[in-house]
Amino acid sequence: MSPTPDASTTDVSAAESYTAGPQDIDLLDQTLAQNLDATAERFPGAVALDERVTGRRWTYAQLADESRRVAKALIAAGYERGDRLGMWSPNVAEWATLLYGAARAGVILVNLNPAYRAHELTYVVEQCTMRGLVVACPDARTDPPQIARQVAREGAPALRQLILLPADADADADAVPVGGPAPVAPEGAAAGGDAVVAGRAGEPVAEIGWAAFLAAGAEISDAELAAREAEGGPDDPVNLQYTSGTTGFPKGVTLTHRNVLNNGFHIGELLRYTDEDGVVIPVPFFHCFGMVIGLIAAVSHGTASILPSRSFDPAAALRAVTETGATSLYGVPTMFIAMLARPEVADLDLSTLRTGVMAGSTCPVEVMEQVIERLHMAEVAICYGMTETAPVSTMTRADDSLERRTQTVGRSMPHVETKIVDPATGEPVRRGATGELCTRGYSVMSGYWEEPERTAAVIDEDGWMHSGDLASMDEDGYVRIEGRIKDLIIRGGENISPREVEEFLYRHPDIQDVQVIGVPDERYGEELMACIILKPGAAALTAEDLKEFADGRIAHYKVPRHVKLLSAFPMTVSGKVRKVGLREEAAAELAGRSGGGGAG
Repeated sequence: MSPTPDASTTDVSAAESYTAGPQDIDLLDQTLAQNLDATAERFPGAVALDERVTGRRWTYAQLADESRRVAKALIAAGYERGDRLGMWSPNVAEWATLLYGAARAGVILVNLNPAYRAHELTYVVEQCTMRGLVVACPDARTDPPQIARQVAREGAPALRQLILLPADADADADAVPVGGPAPVAPEGAAAGGDAVVAGRAGEPVAEIGWAAFLAAGAEISDAELAAREAEGGPDDPVNLQYTSGTTGFPKGVTLTHRNVLNNGFHIGELLRYTDEDGVVIPVPFFHCFGMVIGLIAAVSHGTASILPSRSFDPAAALRAVTETGATSLYGVPTMFIAMLARPEVADLDLSTLRTGVMAGSTCPVEVMEQVIERLHMAEVAICYGMTETAPVSTMTRADDSLERRTQTVGRSMPHVETKIVDPATGEPVRRGATGELCTRGYSVMSGYWEEPERTAAVIDEDGWMHSGDLASMDEDGYVRIEGRIKDLIIRGGENISPREVEEFLYRHPDIQDVQVIGVPDERYGEELMACIILKPGAAALTAEDLKEFADGRIAHYKVPRHVKLLSAFPMTVSGKVRKVGLREEAAAELAGRSGGGGAG
């Protein structure tokens, strides 16, 4: 367990970039299931889940009961404490029942991106020796059950079960895989209508539908379930999330009950959640934003989690607010931009909104102003974090100014320490200076699954998580993200922060969104390229236009020499722009030119 924040035991002065978050509210010493049970006891009739696609709704009493059914089904299927179970699905209500059910049974839930295909899925399934996989139904673009069968046949020797979610969540699922007939079960196949796939090692991989899977748990008594639950504790691993790193294979971030429960709980406290609130969650559950900031924050306060769509749909998110009277709405800045661009937004009654969370990347001032004015989210919070810190380390407060919410990512979360250090020496820098952001506290992951060397590269011997982000801290402890260390542009010996240039370019009347990257240059080593999304109806911009706009307003070496106009940016699963993708495309494009200069 990470040290409790205590400035008196940390060798820093008030002039150095260090803060410890408040400790007036204690950390919870519970498992996820214990917390759900406590909420269900306090608010049994309050709405816990509202799935708008199907119309299904669960109260907290029903969610607790359903999670027990899932836990019993896992025990009946032979899952032991510590076994890994994958969830490979977009946002469905079963995410919640599976998260809390697996937690009861001591099974570690592995979050999987629905966009994965066989190669990515095989890597994760093998890396964590996954025993079972819950699989989404086919959609217009892909057939997850068929991909899962391929993985079972060609890889993943530890995999023993595929659990198939139904095509229509209102209907009962049986053992016949959706999207096609089941493979013929060999003689002696398991009872209950299971189908069987031959695994790579010749071991059978059973297929079963969701309803049949749950029904099989009826043989497990309440006493057996209680005994299993009693074996676990808050410091046990409960969740694995694979980071989408820019280099190398993804890393399995191992998170405990204490990590995710307390992070979600304290986020809910800062958002002032109660059982009278409802939060629309269009961000994915397979990422910490949806699972922790969304679902766990809501469950720990008796708040309703409202699922507007399977994946992000701006119109559906807005409808969900008006139809349910939701008080909170989540998204990354590009999601809010998309919602604000909907023509119906002016005619919808969104007045019930008061708060929400914006995270993933910097929010332009203009967007924040519209979110507050047009969406009525006067208390909207900005969060900063990473999967490795469960995820939120700093957060703005409800009464913070517009400037604080657009220029900073807030201050330390309760029970979390934050410091800014010189990347070369590891020593804290003075207030206002730029360095690497590090955090310490209950929220820091146990480590990367089965990868101690990669863990040691980011968590030092004193328990500090090194983020790889450049940041500064002001006199009040508010943190400003300056960019990634690896995103820093070095032009002719000058260090240039992409974010500084981006914030300047946001002032251009024709620019809706912009990302600044470094591209190879024979003379200076690197040059600046502005990747721009124009506002609707705006005329094309050139590098000469930007030079004219910037003349006398920023240093000449910070003016982008190249311009690339785009309709969208490549994004990570967490809603961050993939700058590495932009750089790769830009470098290839420039290498193919004969002259190399001018507008792109």
